Amino acid sequence: MKSKHLFFTACLFVFTVTSLQAQHSLTQLWASEAALPIPESVLYSAQGKLLYVALIDGKAGEKDGQGGIAKVGLDGKIIAKDWVTGLNAPKGMGLTGSKLYVADITDIVEIDVKTGKILKKYAVEDSKFLNDITIDSKGNLYVSDSQTKKVHLLKDGKVTTYFENLTGPNGLLAVGSDLLIADSGTLKKLSSDKKITVVAEGMDKSTDGIEQVKPGEYLVSCWAGVVYYVKADGTTEKLLDTSADKTNSADIGYDAAKKIVYVPTFMKNSVVAYQLK
Repeated sequence: MKSKHLFFTACLFVFTVTSLQAQHSLTQLWASEAALPIPESVLYSAQGKLLYVALIDGKAGEKDGQGGIAKVGLDGKIIAKDWVTGLNAPKGMGLTGSKLYVADITDIVEIDVKTGKILKKYAVEDSKFLNDITIDSKGNLYVSDSQTKKVHLLKDGKVTTYFENLTGPNGLLAVGSDLLIADSGTLKKLSSDKKITVVAEGMDKSTDGIEQVKPGEYLVSCWAGVVYYVKADGTTEKLLDTSADKTNSADIGYDAAKKIVYVPTFMKNSVVAYQLK
């Protein structure tokens, strides 16, 4: 009888420890100066050892020429607030080689990383609200349009429609041959043969950025001020909720090596760094 009790206790201990280990958290490391006008997206650059921050500095869907890209250090200090200027309402970004690509309402803007000069603009036909960008290992660029409910592909200098009839696509993340899509509260996986499966659902409808923590596990931010941890079994864990004080959490950046999450606060004009545990 005693041995059975000890066995049960040991099993309970193992289960409890495993459950505790399965929990994740975000601890704030720093917050930048509130001098970044409407930061919508953060892109971490391991090579550059800095953050690129897309600044709307106006209305999210208005072509006013006020938007730009800032550079922020990994310590939260602003390196160059006006590194790139003359954009409209820049949002998601993608980096490949020496070029930075930005979704700017109806154009994909190509920027030289070394000089900060705009090299080219790719007009996306019939687009209305280009939102996020991801680039796969082959250099193919995908961009979401939240209003037309489509995902477009930029390949070999040409833009085509890759997938449509979504609900309200925002965040994109290329993983292998698959494309993850944050689509109005649901994280979906689009295979190379264009089949959709649901990875996780039931999140806030304002799903925004996606970052991979490990194979099958992701961080998903929601513009309303929520960040979720999506587990391999499709369940979600709420890591952050700043909606009560009206602090947004738009398109996040992520340093996978150090497990640091960078959150653009939109109307609060700052970027906040959190340690993921």
